[in-house]
Amino acid sequence: MRAPDFWGGDGSGLLPLLLSPIASLYGAATARRMAKPGWQAPVPVICCGNATAGGAGKTTVSLDLGQRLANRGIAVHFLLRGYGGKLRGPVRVDPAIHDSQAVGDEALLLAAERPAWISADRAAGARAAIAAGAQAIILDDGLQNPTLEKDLSFLIVDGNFGFGNNRIIPAGPLREPVAAAAARCRAAIIIGEDEADAASLLPPGTRILRAYQRPAPEASMLAGQPVHAFCGIGNPKKFFATLAEVGAVVAGRAPFADHYPFDEGDMREILAEADRLRAIPVTTRKDFVRIPAAFRSRVTVVNIGLEWEDTAAIEALLDPLAQRVPIPA
Repeated sequence: MRAPDFWGGDGSGLLPLLLSPIASLYGAATARRMAKPGWQAPVPVICCGNATAGGAGKTTVSLDLGQRLANRGIAVHFLLRGYGGKLRGPVRVDPAIHDSQAVGDEALLLAAERPAWISADRAAGARAAIAAGAQAIILDDGLQNPTLEKDLSFLIVDGNFGFGNNRIIPAGPLREPVAAAAARCRAAIIIGEDEADAASLLPPGTRILRAYQRPAPEASMLAGQPVHAFCGIGNPKKFFATLAEVGAVVAGRAPFADHYPFDEGDMREILAEADRLRAIPVTTRKDFVRIPAAFRSRVTVVNIGLEWEDTAAIEALLDPLAQRVPIPA
């Protein structure tokens, strides 16, 4: 589903008001769930979560942190629910046999870099990962899941969208009040320019780190080239802006709902429009894994990485956890 337009408004209007009683019940249910204790894993657990429904850059941050821990010689495993997939797990993701319909798109992206597990029960997933040799676990999402204790949590914020209208689901995009989510996190990571002034809604004293999504160097080959951009991510405007950043001429834009499952009919329409525009069909790596295999050879992928404003700050937050990694017998 696509997020309703009023989620990004100022919180006024009839719909948010009418939905406020349901939102109160949703928020209370989340608070009760989060009061339950979880399993304490014998290895460090890092959580990249957010306060809102939809994408905020969690997977991009997870990949970055995974690489930083791997650079220290730590065997990192990713753990996530597998949103959009049918399997509940625990199961180790194998891109050779699993597709996005089975495990979700983020799981495939993470598994391409290092071991990744999906599990509706995060504690069970963590146990499976540890049994398979994980020395540290990174949760992609899961800030509102209490079954597994976290040693270090980050609140990931999309600087363009912020916290939307600052109301709880379904009156707005929040899974819980911003203050409640931030209280369980060591720092907030604002991705991109803080156009929504999200920093002002964070509790006083919240540590804020800044990072920016940057296209991979190979994206420069699109400079001056007409492209037809399509994607089904939380904030399609960010992808279109990224293409403009590398100098591509965005001749066509086709935004879809987050995690949209492209079928053959969709792809024929997209490719036909690209042909009409005499443009290169381009998409994100996250979307690419949801495209039917027969069409992938005609689509160009733009990879995105993370650039930190203060690299030393994020490394310093990882230092204590790295020292706790168990030494294999």
